[in-house]
Amino acid sequence: MELRFPEAPLPDDAAMEAGRLLFAGETTFVKGVVAMDGLPPADRTEVCFAGRSNVGKSSLINALTGRKGLARASNTPGRTQEINFFTAGDFYVVDLPGYGFANAPVAVVEKWQRLLKQYLQGRQTLRRVFVLIDARHGAKAVDEEIMSLLDASAVTFQVVMTKVDKLRGDALADSLAKTRAALVKHPAAYPELILTSAEKGEGIPTLRAIIAGIS
Repeated sequence: MELRFPEAPLPDDAAMEAGRLLFAGETTFVKGVVAMDGLPPADRTEVCFAGRSNVGKSSLINALTGRKGLARASNTPGRTQEINFFTAGDFYVVDLPGYGFANAPVAVVEKWQRLLKQYLQGRQTLRRVFVLIDARHGAKAVDEEIMSLLDASAVTFQVVMTKVDKLRGDALADSLAKTRAALVKHPAAYPELILTSAEKGEGIPTLRAIIAGIS
């Protein structure tokens, strides 16, 4: 039986080089946005990164761009409530605040959720959302909530497993199986997983190549 949501294949040399070149130049912080009227002009292709707090999103973005301090993790999960825009070549790379707000006030959470829905539903240049899932845990209920929102917004999303260096063998296989079972229920899910380790650099060239291939 064909495996649903297999690992993304290794890109060919041309795709790898395109990905390398995309992030070899300067990556610049544009602005942090707290309301729709603050969004930068929709004049280029956008990809964005979403993930629950502590999934390793900042580390992944820093590894992707090769700049250690570009995306900064908040010391308190749920504290940073801005949509942060960066440029990489002719792309916007967008960093969404971490979801799963154990320590954030209810009013803050509701405001952020409204902004997120408006952004996802109203940004015509947004081509793909990369949903980050910690490989140590697999997809959780809070991850499925964001997936359902992306389904409703008709925005394609692709799951990126983070911290795959922290487990191997049967433990990793079990985590992938759990995640695949969750993804089957979501029509907006792109049918390949990307396995990464920001610490070890695993999967980073593949992710770069996939982004460079989006138009």
